[in-house]
Amino acid sequence: MTDSLRTTISLRRRLTIALIGGAAFLAVLLYLVVRAYAVQIAQQGQDDILRASLTSVLDAAVLRDGALEVDFPYASLSMLTTPADDRVFYAIYRNDRFVSGYDGLRGDGDAGFSTRDFAGATVRVATGSRTLVGADVRLRITASVAQTQDALSVTLAGISRTVALFGTGFFLLAVLLSVWATATTIRPLQTLTSAVARRGPKDLSPVRRAVPLEMAPLVGSLNRFMARLEQSLTRSEDFIAEAAHRVRTPLATVRSHAEATLQRVDRQENRLALRAMIRAIDESSRAAGQLLDHAMITFRADHLEREQLDIGALLREQVDRLAPVAEMKDIELRVDAPAAAPLSGDPILLQNALRNVIDNALKYSPTEGVVDLHVAASPLALTVRDRGPGFPEDQIAELPQRFARGRNAEGIIGSGLGLTIAQDVVEAHGGRLHLRNHPEGGACVTLSFSS
Repeated sequence: MTDSLRTTISLRRRLTIALIGGAAFLAVLLYLVVRAYAVQIAQQGQDDILRASLTSVLDAAVLRDGALEVDFPYASLSMLTTPADDRVFYAIYRNDRFVSGYDGLRGDGDAGFSTRDFAGATVRVATGSRTLVGADVRLRITASVAQTQDALSVTLAGISRTVALFGTGFFLLAVLLSVWATATTIRPLQTLTSAVARRGPKDLSPVRRAVPLEMAPLVGSLNRFMARLEQSLTRSEDFIAEAAHRVRTPLATVRSHAEATLQRVDRQENRLALRAMIRAIDESSRAAGQLLDHAMITFRADHLEREQLDIGALLREQVDRLAPVAEMKDIELRVDAPAAAPLSGDPILLQNALRNVIDNALKYSPTEGVVDLHVAASPLALTVRDRGPGFPEDQIAELPQRFARGRNAEGIIGSGLGLTIAQDVVEAHGGRLHLRNHPEGGACVTLSFSS
C-alpha cells in the first residue's frame, strides 16, 4: 500500500520555498525603494545647494544708470565644491541674450531644475530669473548654474552598497526565520505522525493529542475511520468467539457419544472409523478453543490489565496444570527459575501464552522425553526446549503466523494458533518471540520481555 501512495513536494519544502521567495522579493523591493529614496534625498541636497548658488548670483545683479552690473560672488561657486571635484558651470542672460558664462547652458524654461548632457558630462542645471526695474528701464535677467554629478554618483554607489548589504542581511535573517517558522509549523504534524506510527498494529484508540485548528478535520476523520475499523474488527472477533463457543459445545456432546459407541462396537473397521471421528472431533474442539483464546487475546491486547507478577510462579502453575498431560506420555517437565523474576503484565494473557508453548512442546516431544523450562531474570526471558524433531529450518519465520504448521506436524493434533497466540501476547507486553533449533536437537521457543 505504501509503494502505491502518490506523493508531491513536502509541506515543509513548499512552505520554506514560499517564505524564502517572499523574503527575496521583499529584500529586492526594499533595495529598490531605499535606493530610490536615497537618490531623491541626495538629489534634493544637490538641488538645494544649486538653488542657493543661483539665488546668490541673481541677488548680485543690479542696475546702475540703466546698465546691468553683476558682481559675481565667489561664494556662489565655492559652495558647490565637492570631494570629487565636480565641475561647475554658469550662464547669465539679459532679456534672453547671452551675457556671460557658458553659452548654451540654459535649459528649457525659465525656472526649475533639469538634468542634461553638457560639455561631455551629465550635469544638474538650476535655472532662475529676476526682473530688474530702473528709472526708465525694465529688464529680465536669467541665470543658470550647473554642476556635474560625480560626487552624487559616488554617494549613491556607497548608499547602494550599504543598502545591498542590509538587504542581504535581511534576506539571510528571513531565511533563518523561514526555516524556524516552517519547522515550528510542521512540528505538530510530525508529532501526530510519530504518535500514530508508534502505535501497535491493534491500537485503534482515537487520537486525543491537542492539534492545531487546521488539523482538526483531518484528525477527526482519522478518529472516525479508526472507530469504524475497530467496530468492524470487534464484530469479527466477537463472531469468531461466538462461533467457536457454539461449535465447541456440540462437539463435546458428539465426542462423548462417539466414545460410548466405541465401547460397544466390536468390528475393527468400525472401531477405526470411530477413533478417526474422535480424533477429528478433538482437532475441531482444540481449534475452536484456540480460536476463542485468540479472540480474547486480540481484545485484551489493547487494554492490558497489568499486575506485578512472578513469571517463575506463573510458569510453575501452568506446569502443575499440564502435569497430567505430561504423565500420559511419561514426559518430565523440568523447571529452572530464579527465586524472583518480576514482570508487570496481564496474568490471563501470559497464562495463555505459557500454556500454548508448553502444550506444543509436549505434543512434539517423544515418549519418556524431557521438556526444559528455563527463566532468566536479566534480561527477563523464558525458554521452552523439547527433545522433538525441531522446527523445519526453512519454515521458522512462517510458523508464528495464523494457522501455519510445519511439515513435521502431520499426525499431530493442532490448529496452527499456539505460536500465534504466544507471539501476540509477548508483543502486547513489548517483547518478542524467538524460534530456533537447539544444537543438540529439539525446538527452542524463547519469550523475551523488555521488563
